[in-house]
Amino acid sequence: MADPQAAKSNIAWRHVARRIRVPMGFALAIFYFWRARPTWRFLVLGALIALLGIVLRTAASGQVKKNRELTMTGPYAYVRNPLYLGSIVIAIGFAVAARDLWVAIAILAMFALIYVPVIRAEETFLRKQFPAYDGYARRVPSLLPHTLLFRQIMDGFSRELYWQHREYNALLGAAAMLAALAVKILWFHG
Repeated sequence: MADPQAAKSNIAWRHVARRIRVPMGFALAIFYFWRARPTWRFLVLGALIALLGIVLRTAASGQVKKNRELTMTGPYAYVRNPLYLGSIVIAIGFAVAARDLWVAIAILAMFALIYVPVIRAEETFLRKQFPAYDGYARRVPSLLPHTLLFRQIMDGFSRELYWQHREYNALLGAAAMLAALAVKILWFHG
């Protein structure tokens, strides 16, 4: 039988994780920039990987109608959490660009301690909100798709939803950090 105190603690941490994920992201960005040792080759490779994550997040944000309907089209046909998968791919790209083990460890820790509980909390909400969610969850994996060929990733994409969800911030943030890394290369390695 499950420990009720542990369950309460888990729910409390999910709430805390949800509230601190953005401030922790900014703290991670500062740590990231301080530790990063980019080179042009790794910066370009990391940017290309991050771009894949940005495209996935873009496609997902143009599909989801938060709290109104269960989205199962576009990238949601392949994974239940394409926004988080996109964030993971972006993070991998930035870890490659940084060329620093401590950055990679910090990114993994943030995902495990902050994003996994947030994903679980969101899935609990979706189960309560949408009766079809359980069947969807049985058919579609949470984060790792069965295939990497996302043929219909943009089917049903809505530019209006993309702008409404302000997903362009992921692109702007990634571009700003890549520019900062380029400046760091120029400043320290001329």
